[in-house]
Amino acid sequence: MLFRWLKNYMPRGLYGRAALILVLPVLLLQLLVSVVFIQRHFDGVTRLMTSAVNIELRFLIETVNNAGNLTAAQAALTRLATPLQIRTSLPAIVGSGDVKPRMDLTGQMVITSIRNGISEVKAVSLAERRRVLMWVETRHGILEMEFARRRVSASNPHQLLVIMVVMGALMTAIAYIFLRNQLRPIKRMATAATEYGKGRIVPFNPTGAVEVRAAGMAFLDMRNRLERQSQSRTLMLSGVSHDLRTPLTRLRLGLSMLDGQDVEPLVHDVDDMQRLVSAFLDFARSDAGDNLEPTIPQDLVREVLRDAARLGQAAREGTIEGPEDHVDLRPLAIRRAMENLLSNALRYGATAEVGVSVTERAVRFYVEDDGPGIPPDQRDDAINPFVRLDPARNQDKGSGVGLGLSIVSDIARTHGGILRLGESEKLGGLKAELVLAR
Repeated sequence: MLFRWLKNYMPRGLYGRAALILVLPVLLLQLLVSVVFIQRHFDGVTRLMTSAVNIELRFLIETVNNAGNLTAAQAALTRLATPLQIRTSLPAIVGSGDVKPRMDLTGQMVITSIRNGISEVKAVSLAERRRVLMWVETRHGILEMEFARRRVSASNPHQLLVIMVVMGALMTAIAYIFLRNQLRPIKRMATAATEYGKGRIVPFNPTGAVEVRAAGMAFLDMRNRLERQSQSRTLMLSGVSHDLRTPLTRLRLGLSMLDGQDVEPLVHDVDDMQRLVSAFLDFARSDAGDNLEPTIPQDLVREVLRDAARLGQAAREGTIEGPEDHVDLRPLAIRRAMENLLSNALRYGATAEVGVSVTERAVRFYVEDDGPGIPPDQRDDAINPFVRLDPARNQDKGSGVGLGLSIVSDIARTHGGILRLGESEKLGGLKAELVLAR
């Protein structure tokens, strides 16, 4: 229970935790030194110094008590108090109890030591930081005595605290600078990994400690292997698709020269094969795509709707929110993703709606339709490649190989985003959201 409570209040960032590792031991060490050294050392020094002054104070009190009358007592005090550097007044009016400033570190020990050494004390005042004022009962009335505070306690005990705090802060700052230099390569590697997750390859040079450099080199090797694997997949599928298109085209030309009812099914099969090849090629190019360019997301939506209107598709403009600022996107890849979502929506629904919402942190494209939708328990499977949900979608209305949503999902990942499938509250069908991080 305690560890769970502490976990909620602990810093989550690497810099915050490193600072905590540095600051916490310094604070605990300063607290320990303050308690042990100040409370024991300064209290011991104060007790010894006050005991020495008590001897002089008792001597003056005994002198006053041994005097025959008040005049003799005053004369004795005049003769003895000056060499002892103690100001006296007899008779005097006693003060109203002991007085000690709140921030006086050794004041209570001074008062306690004086009272333990002199039983006749009526009150002790430390209101003036540099002086000690006390009242004592004698045979001839109340005796007031005043002497320097430095005689009963160590001077400026707060200087130790100031030195500890200043030196502790200085050493912590120096240690933090050194530690920041070690943490900076980790942060740069995290930035490079984040950018790579968005499809951006930024320059990264491993630096820092040996272990951090090893992690950086491992990241570079992993990124290079992923790039080679992606390029190999793209080249392989592109080559296969290109090689298949030529014989398919010759086969279609050959079938077009034949007559008879048996030719039409064969032509339909050839068309299906060409669509499959095109789908494979789009899937291979989904993560290769174009380069990042400053793009206005609202213009992309309007272009997709204009193309749909020219094709006579029942697509309408939905909600367009946010400022029309330039965002770094891959416009061709985004258009391909939006066209796939729109084609998928119109394949299984009669009407589709396209919109976009732009915020400071993300860009959200969405396409809604009035079709049958996809059950919640099958939405994750629908994004996987080569998955066709026959119960959820009517395959008689169109053909495909189950790569449309997978292509959109890959495009979203190259932008550091995600494809979310849900239920359309406006049209009642499927709502596909392409959420991209800015």
